Parts: sequence; structure tokens; C-alpha cells
Amino acid sequence: MAAFVFIATFVPQIPIPLGYAHLGDGAIFLAVFLTGRRAGIFAGAFGSVLADLAGGFPVWILPTLIIKAVMAEIFYRAALAGNDAPKFSSPRVLGGMAAACLFMTAGYTLAGAFLYDSLALGLASAPGLLLKSAVNIAAACLAGGVLSRARLFR
Repeated sequence: MAAFVFIATFVPQIPIPLGYAHLGDGAIFLAVFLTGRRAGIFAGAFGSVLADLAGGFPVWILPTLIIKAVMAEIFYRAALAGNDAPKFSSPRVLGGMAAACLFMTAGYTLAGAFLYDSLALGLASAPGLLLKSAVNIAAACLAGGVLSRARLFR
């Protein structure tokens, strides 16, 4: 699953201020949904870190490790914890993805402001991160729908 997150993060790179947009967050949601909390957090954090390393963004490795691990944890707790038979398209799962993406946007905005010593630069990344989040939620829902129709999960 870490390789899946890496590929989804590394291959479709669309430049935005302070970084690039990708489909890795949708892959993180699928990883957590399919493999559970621990494996999903590991896959999300380390797949994303590997993409930063391979993509030439080493300054972002520590922020990415923290932000993606917490993002996966937020998604798990909001969407899956205590839910014995979650459906990928349920409002709880969609809300969990939205909460995780809002945290990720805030985390990268603050990290960018810190790393580049400019709140304006950090804030400049927020619109792109929010748009990326919407695309990732839609992609995860689409993939989740396909996988559930294939009976790979509910």
C-alpha cells in the first residue's frame, strides 16, 4: 500500500505554490479503509515521504511524515473507528475524508509558512491544497465505488 500511495503521489504531479497536487491523498484513504489503522497510517506516511524524497523535496520530508500520519489517523477515527460495517460512500466516511483534508491543508499551510519564513507563501498554497483535496475525495469515492461493485469491500 505504501507503493500505491507513492505512485499516486509521485506520478501525476501538477505544480501548485510550494509543491504539487497529486492523487496520493485518495490513495491514503483507500489504504486506511482497506488495511486498517496501523497499516494505512504507515502506507500513507511512508509512501508520501518516499514521493517527496524521489521528487526532490527533502525539506518537506518531516512535515509530510507528520501531516500524512495524522491525516490518516483523523480519517480512521472519524470514519472507521467503531464502525463494524462501513460503506465507502457513507456520510461518515465522506466527513472523515473532508476533516482529514482540512487538517492536511492547515498543516501544509503552516509548514510552508515556517519553512519559507512567510505566512503569505504558506497561505498561497491553501487554495491549491483545497482543490487537490476535493479532487482526491472524488477520486477516492470513484475508486471506492468501483472496488465495492467488484465486491472487494462494502
